[in-house]
Amino acid sequence: MSAPDASQTKQQRERATTIFEKGAPGRRAFRAPDLDVPQVDGLIPEGMRRAQPPRLPEASEPELVRHYVNLSKRNFDLDSGFYPLGSCTMKHNPRLHERVAALPGHARLHPLQDPRRAQGALELMFNLQESLAEIAGLPHVSLQPSAGSHGELAGVLLTRAYHADRGEQRTTVLTPDSAHGTNPATVTMAGYEVVKVALDAAGGVDVDDLRAKADDSVACLMLTNPSTLGIFDPNIEEIASIVHGVGATLYYDGANLNAIMGYSRPGDMGFDIVHFNLHKTFTQPHGGGGPGAGPIAVSDRIEPYLPRPQVVRRPPGAQNGSNALHENGADGRLVGGPPIFDLDEDRGGRDSKSIGKLRGFQGNYGVFVRTYAYIRSLGGEGLQDVCEVAVLNANYLLARLREKVGDRLPLAFGERCMHEFVLSGAPMKKELGIRTLDLAKRLLDHGFHPPTVYFPLVVDEALLIEPTETETRETLDAFADAIAAIIAEAEADPEIARNAPYTTPVRRLDEAGAAKRPRVREVLPQ
Repeated sequence: MSAPDASQTKQQRERATTIFEKGAPGRRAFRAPDLDVPQVDGLIPEGMRRAQPPRLPEASEPELVRHYVNLSKRNFDLDSGFYPLGSCTMKHNPRLHERVAALPGHARLHPLQDPRRAQGALELMFNLQESLAEIAGLPHVSLQPSAGSHGELAGVLLTRAYHADRGEQRTTVLTPDSAHGTNPATVTMAGYEVVKVALDAAGGVDVDDLRAKADDSVACLMLTNPSTLGIFDPNIEEIASIVHGVGATLYYDGANLNAIMGYSRPGDMGFDIVHFNLHKTFTQPHGGGGPGAGPIAVSDRIEPYLPRPQVVRRPPGAQNGSNALHENGADGRLVGGPPIFDLDEDRGGRDSKSIGKLRGFQGNYGVFVRTYAYIRSLGGEGLQDVCEVAVLNANYLLARLREKVGDRLPLAFGERCMHEFVLSGAPMKKELGIRTLDLAKRLLDHGFHPPTVYFPLVVDEALLIEPTETETRETLDAFADAIAAIIAEAEADPEIARNAPYTTPVRRLDEAGAAKRPRVREVLPQ
């Protein structure tokens, strides 16, 4: 693929207009009905009222539709092409799940609905808790956290509560060199100090370094297994023994659960706390910032500190606080009948050790519906298939890239991988004069979203690739071919990759400048 003519693409970009430049005064897409209720003055204080009407575009419905459709075409998404974003598990979101989530009983359920009138929703949430507990190998689950990073924070706050209840003042949390970037931020937010643990030659945790740093000041070790390097740590049982030996907790970052789901369980490895990324492993759409969900599963010793309220199942005849859920008997108790699902607001009563409520209401319910639909549609054997194919696809793509580009992009650690792998672009940079960033930008011109670049930080010119289980062999072959074509192109003319992309709505951006001097307010045309 040769570089497009720069002047032509510049003209195409210049022809783009904003919604404020379209339309005309008086044009509209909708006319509201006349006001048929009394108007009440004084609801908005005089000092907060606009002096002039808001300067909004006046456009017809076709203009509005075309505006938003054209904006959507400027985004790269899973419906457009391959998205091998390492450690983010960007895989296909089945449309069946969207249909289920859109059912009126789910989509129109008010978050303040009385539990007596939301038994179906509470039953779904309870069953989802039970399913996640089985997958994690830990008996207790809270659905409250809103995302993976929120689940991390919940896990470290649970650790803090656990130690505080024991009268311990611990100050540090251990994280490996290959940890996800949110781990250190979470540790700091929870009031702890981050202590890095080195990696060994194979890319796993350096057990000797861990043993030297594990003492009674350590509250927790945050780990994911397999790691961000795509390596399952064979020393996990010894690691757990060292951490528990100093009284600390072992926390599992569930971002890479796609690699072991149905085959290996964090609880069986010795982890006390696990967070799930429902937008990764369980196909809830990533959604451009939300909504999300990051439930946590915990061991028996951590359970007393879980957030409240907790979704629970009560026996027939139980009551929801002071209100009977069923009023068949004279005392308001149910005579026979099904179990009752409830939100337990005061579990433990006055002696409750809960860390409290982490968010409003109980979580993003639509995310729970999609996740539960995924688990029930696949079943246990299907979840194992997900794991198998995810690992198979990653190793197949790794083999194809080795065949096509050889030592230009070598594997950073090991010989094989789990669900993802990390290549080093250092030889490519030295021999061809193009960086990992240049390769990533040029991939856009081939119709592929770039993988994660420059992470994890322990790999020079890192390229982190995760194909997921939902991609076909033909897609993986085409991606490997595109990488090989860019390498071959750079051998003849490295400037092509250095100036890529050429076919996107905008060209190469000054990302460092944007981070240092962000423009958060755009001046609209007059």
